Amino acid sequence: PGRKPCRNRLVQQTFQTAGKVRGTEKMNGYFALTPQLVQKDLDALGKYKTADVDRLIRGYVKKNADASLLREHVLTQQQFHRIYFYVSLEQIKNVDGRMAFIHENLLFSDWWHTDELIGYVADLDFEAALKYAAEYVKSEEPFVRRWGYVLFISRLGRGHAEQLLPLMKNDGHYYVQMGEAWLISELAVTEPESVHKWMATCGLDYKICGKAIQKICDSYRISQDWKEKFKALRAELKNNPEGK
Repeated sequence: PGRKPCRNRLVQQTFQTAGKVRGTEKMNGYFALTPQLVQKDLDALGKYKTADVDRLIRGYVKKNADASLLREHVLTQQQFHRIYFYVSLEQIKNVDGRMAFIHENLLFSDWWHTDELIGYVADLDFEAALKYAAEYVKSEEPFVRRWGYVLFISRLGRGHAEQLLPLMKNDGHYYVQMGEAWLISELAVTEPESVHKWMATCGLDYKICGKAIQKICDSYRISQDWKEKFKALRAELKNNPEGK
């Protein structure tokens, strides 16, 4: 988190010039996406679906579009969120640069727009990701805390239960709890023994562990034997005073 961001030339330039050219459609030769222009394109789609927006995004990326003018609008006008992040991230070709961009733009206000970025960091160095996550799970913003967990729900987190399970903590926000439960269940796919042993004594709120067990039992990637072992923990976990 303390490292100097690694960006491609486009993203670096857009952030340097964004505050100077409000309302224009060109930025030092790059095609600038103003809120007005993007809204016009969205309106032209009629009643659109995510696939329609993604086609629009691909067109913007082909034009080397600069989405930086959308940044200040993404939390209040959600229709710009996916476009801002995807157009920017698709033009950053290395995973360290993508993670640096996300780190500087932790603009999350719902679970969907948070989770959609998971694939962009799947190839990140695990130790680097863990340093970011240790910061995120302490954030005052609930969806940043959720991001600290769900960013590992890919090949990035596989085989790392020992390092990731200590990140879990009681949290009063529903969508953070669900992010923790999701990660716990994903870790159980490849490391069920480690997760089972940890869960038996973790002391977490049953809202988290119970949901994790439910997800484990719903998974087609976990054997029935392990599902039964996790189910057997339910009664004890419900009565765990530390988890209430």
